[in-house]
Amino acid sequence: MEVLFSEEQIAKRVRELGKEISADYQGKTVHFICVLKGAYTFLADLARAMEVPVTLDFLAVSSYGKGKTSSGEVQLTKDLDVSIAGRDVIVVEDIADTGLTLNYLLNMLRSREPATLKVAAFLSKPSRREIDVAVDYIGFEVPDRFVVGYGLDDNQRFRELPYIAVQD
Repeated sequence: MEVLFSEEQIAKRVRELGKEISADYQGKTVHFICVLKGAYTFLADLARAMEVPVTLDFLAVSSYGKGKTSSGEVQLTKDLDVSIAGRDVIVVEDIADTGLTLNYLLNMLRSREPATLKVAAFLSKPSRREIDVAVDYIGFEVPDRFVVGYGLDDNQRFRELPYIAVQD
């Protein structure tokens, strides 16, 4: 596998994102919603990098099944545990790819009336966008190649890698 982003590069960028988000939310509490399973590592590191209070919740969606490309059909497999009404919410996603999953999530979450709703994606793959969705905070942009590590998987493997690598 070819390493795209090292453990050190990732740590530095996540710290920068934590400072950027914290500056945008001075005097507020940020409610992170982690999209499982891929974003769990990014969420843990980002939460520790924050300089304002954070609360957390988790949801899970599926659009890939066991393949390497999105099926285009999004299913909610785990919903939130608490209400987000009136909260400053940031969806924490592992990768913004086609935009289908994010579009589904953002529409669903907007209907629950958060005060604000933004997206933090560890990786963005703009060349694959089918739906234009706003990603407010981006860790890294990646080419149109299949990446693993730092929470991202290939059929549940490689999530534990401390770096991002290309698997062709």
